[in-house]
Amino acid sequence: MEKHKIIWLASYPKSGNTWFRAFISNLFSKSDDPVDINNFIGGPIFSAKEIFNTYSAVASEELTYTEIDNVRPDIYNELTEEIVEDKFIKAHDAYTYLTDGRPIYPTQASKGTIYIVRNPFDVVMSFAHHSNNSIEKTLNNMNRWFSFCEKINRFHNQLRQQLLNWSEHYKSWTEQKNIPVFILKYEDLKNDPFKYFSKAIEFSGYEFTEDEINTAIEKASFSKLQEQEKEKGFFEKNPKSESFFRKGENGSWREVLTNKQIEIIIDTHREVMQELGYLDKDDKILV
Repeated sequence: MEKHKIIWLASYPKSGNTWFRAFISNLFSKSDDPVDINNFIGGPIFSAKEIFNTYSAVASEELTYTEIDNVRPDIYNELTEEIVEDKFIKAHDAYTYLTDGRPIYPTQASKGTIYIVRNPFDVVMSFAHHSNNSIEKTLNNMNRWFSFCEKINRFHNQLRQQLLNWSEHYKSWTEQKNIPVFILKYEDLKNDPFKYFSKAIEFSGYEFTEDEINTAIEKASFSKLQEQEKEKGFFEKNPKSESFFRKGENGSWREVLTNKQIEIIIDTHREVMQELGYLDKDDKILV
């Protein structure tokens, strides 16, 4: 019998991961109603303490960050011994390596990765809103080796997540050779959702009809997600931010970012932005 494995839904924060989870949740749902936003497929996130503390002999609170990371691959190898079908799991950690050379994402337990990437101009806007931080502070974090949930007195339900910087996060996943990766641009999802959601599902090894995919896209529309959040709240929202599902549009950065901030992003992330088609070779902005 073939062993079931994990399909990672990996991304830098605020790149469309939750929207993709809304889509697949509705795609696999048998209900005529949209799936509850607090019950999406893909959770708990790779960095969730509840998973770690369920499978680890020692609670995460008793270990250092390095000790925790060294155990995390074993946790997910054990988890795949129990699952009865392939499992989608959300992840924001970059693809990094442990002190003994092993990757933090276990190769044996991994079927593949859907890597969702978004224009960094829009990411900085959305990430600042989500974190209730200034554009300047968020931009500084995106441009340096940065770890999420590192303060001991905060984010008590998650482990530390090493994001690196925005470009390094992308390259960590796309340059590794251990796990197959399908790169999914947020902008493509917005411009042609049927085509690119379909490609991602095909990569994952599933087959659905056109009607099933289109129905899931409609149920996962931003307007429906916003309606649900207003009605029942969303547990992934930062308590200090106004909402989680804010706009979800491309190009909002044009109304807010200064020329200096735009220059800083280009100078720091030029190589990857050109590779992804956000810039041409002369630094002309294409999106």
